[in-house]
Amino acid sequence: MGTTKTRPRFESWGRYPTLEADVVSLHWTTDYPLAKPDGRKQLPVGLGRSYGDVCLLEHGTLLETHGMDRLLAFDPATGVLRCEAGISLQQILDFAVPHGFFLPVTPGTKYVTVGGAIANDIHGKNHHVAGAFGRHVLRFELVRSDGTRFVCSPIENPEWFAATIGGMGLTGLMTWAEIRLRPIVSRKIDYRGDKFHGIDEFFVLSQAANSEYTVAWIDCVSTGRNFARGIFMQGDHAQAPGPLTKSKEPKLMFPIDLPEIALNRFSMAAFNSLYFHKQLGQRKIGPVDYEPFFYPLDTVLRWNRMYGRHGLLQFQNVLPHASGREGMLEILTAITKSGLASFLAVIKFFGDVPSAGMMSFPAPGVMLALDFPIRKDVSFDLAERLAKITLEHGGRMYSAKDARMTAEQFQAFYPQWQDFARYVDPGFDSAFWQRVTGRRPLNG
Repeated sequence: MGTTKTRPRFESWGRYPTLEADVVSLHWTTDYPLAKPDGRKQLPVGLGRSYGDVCLLEHGTLLETHGMDRLLAFDPATGVLRCEAGISLQQILDFAVPHGFFLPVTPGTKYVTVGGAIANDIHGKNHHVAGAFGRHVLRFELVRSDGTRFVCSPIENPEWFAATIGGMGLTGLMTWAEIRLRPIVSRKIDYRGDKFHGIDEFFVLSQAANSEYTVAWIDCVSTGRNFARGIFMQGDHAQAPGPLTKSKEPKLMFPIDLPEIALNRFSMAAFNSLYFHKQLGQRKIGPVDYEPFFYPLDTVLRWNRMYGRHGLLQFQNVLPHASGREGMLEILTAITKSGLASFLAVIKFFGDVPSAGMMSFPAPGVMLALDFPIRKDVSFDLAERLAKITLEHGGRMYSAKDARMTAEQFQAFYPQWQDFARYVDPGFDSAFWQRVTGRRPLNG
């Protein structure tokens, strides 16, 4: 059975807010429901890579699932993989790539569990062609707090399938899932990078791109002629057969929490200038390994420490195409005026592939994601301003990355939230859900 431990500070990746919780580590799919429930509300958590409070529950019980990390079955003829929900995307890649398969959709980190990927309906650089992760999920088992177990798929219990994909872990505990992997013949990605100067050039490159994977880094610090400069990156899985294995490279560990003074406008401007100029020419073409292409930050463990002990806020939104240019210019202007900035801000076009989840974030339009160090005198005001701009332009923000949305904003972004609430397990809750349903105030 699961073992209970108390963590005075169970942190999300943003390290804000910090809330007390009991943690039960689950190791077998039969460990849940708990033998002796104490009446507290519960919430499943994976590897804690959500940025805000969607994976937090103060004075509740967090059901830590990454001990349930077994591969259960794989069919190389179809690419269908059955696995426990606590397995990480890294573990799947370690198994699948040498066998000539890859994830159908992957976010910017492989340190995410399958259950977390489904619960947050993650998206990646290929959203415009493949949609979000939930579209590639065939079925999963859901266990409710009363012990009820049932399988969910587009055919079997389809309403629970839709509610659980993007349902933020609130509909029950997923024990196992089946996903369809995609075939590859090499680890390599055929890469192309193009520099751009300004948001209009980004739009031109995005509209002309024909690769499976596209994303752009954008400079959110520089002003004047360097305002909104960036590098547009695109790639496809190599068609020529190549190596599928690679010797593991040592990971670096970010050693300390940087002092607040280390992250300032000047240090971030210097970083952004170096990042822009690291590509010497206007265009760079060539093969690259999939790891630096998809997971550039995974080479440094605990990189969130660079934002200091107060943590970081992530802002991620999508604006419809009709207002995307004007809205993004307004957002980028607000960011540069604030004096805050991000090391690696990304912007891309989302496609019109419909999501499988009732509460899924992606929608056709322009997506922006970036991190801010928490400086309480400016960060929270900026987050509020960016949320207002998003609302004014008919967009929405991503629950998995959020720590500051108000109840009014969330309910405007996701008007279907009351329909979704009917599927929330009565024994489950989260700090995020309390906040966006008006039962918990914003943290200080």
